Amino acid sequence: MNFLEELTAQYQSYETYLIVLEIIATIFGLLSVYFSIKKNIWVYPTGIISTVLFIYIMFIFGLLGDMLINVYYSVMSIYGWILWSKNSDDNIHVNVKKASAHDWKIGSVLFVGSLLVVGLIYYFKPFIDNQFSMEGIKLGLYHLDWANYTDIVTTSLFLVGMFFMAKRNLENWIFWIVADIVCVPMMLYKGLGFTALQYLIFTAMAIIGYLEWKKNLVQS
Repeated sequence: MNFLEELTAQYQSYETYLIVLEIIATIFGLLSVYFSIKKNIWVYPTGIISTVLFIYIMFIFGLLGDMLINVYYSVMSIYGWILWSKNSDDNIHVNVKKASAHDWKIGSVLFVGSLLVVGLIYYFKPFIDNQFSMEGIKLGLYHLDWANYTDIVTTSLFLVGMFFMAKRNLENWIFWIVADIVCVPMMLYKGLGFTALQYLIFTAMAIIGYLEWKKNLVQS
């Protein structure tokens, strides 16, 4: 079975509306990254559409970390939209900068905090899945597979990347590149083929984005 057959076979048991939502979310996600590369403020409205749809999709597929990161994306997109608006001469494009020591401190706190929060949510997942009842269940991380642990780490990487992007820091792309690469096998394992393909494209786009922002940094 080739990759295309594997990709389509995963979706045979899915409801049509979920497939349509994933495709729409993927398209708007790609548009958002494209606008980000161009330092165009439209990164945020297109990104919000994508993240809101992925909140629902990730909840359905049990990826709590990714669900939470998309909630965070939606909130940070509003924050980033405001910051970019204030730092744009034409209300569309912005200049970029390197992360300050203060930005790195905040980023480190966000990373560690995210690991703890998402790990705690997975700890209580049996309780959540049991309709918030402790009857017949035990708490812990015993039920996690490698994809769940990976989800915890990538959630933290994406969180810092989103913060750095809102601050217009060049280094935001490094976090996107690493997390995007890791997400490809994780999404395939979870049966989200289109999303895995999206992350593969995201990886290439993030590399281009880093080079483009770095060029702007040198010129500015």
